[in-house]
Amino acid sequence: QVQLVESGGGLVQAGGSLRLSCAASGRTRCISPMGWYRQAPGKERELVAVITSGSHTNYADSVKGRFTISRDNAKNTLYLQMNSLKPEDTAVYRCNAETLRLLGCGGPNDYWGQGTQVTVSS
Repeated sequence: QVQLVESGGGLVQAGGSLRLSCAASGRTRCISPMGWYRQAPGKERELVAVITSGSHTNYADSVKGRFTISRDNAKNTLYLQMNSLKPEDTAVYRCNAETLRLLGCGGPNDYWGQGTQVTVSS
């Protein structure tokens, strides 16, 4: 129904910047909130940031002031601008989309991208 493909991950030095993208396809009209999650080896998955269709945002305390989540609905793309990166930001980042209970949308559901690796060297 909805497919999500992340890109933009890579290796960066501490203090550097990286911009992640998540391109959505399929029944994109069904998508309401979107978010970024991350998971480091041996740690639980954590919410990084979320954004509603009206562009209201919330951030984890650990990234507040450094990361910015945004979306371009015309391009069906979600972004995460990451500045002042720290080694503890190293993780696999995945985007998430929640669909509405709407005609033709098949009921509410959650969709996930395949993940993109972000590695921050000290």
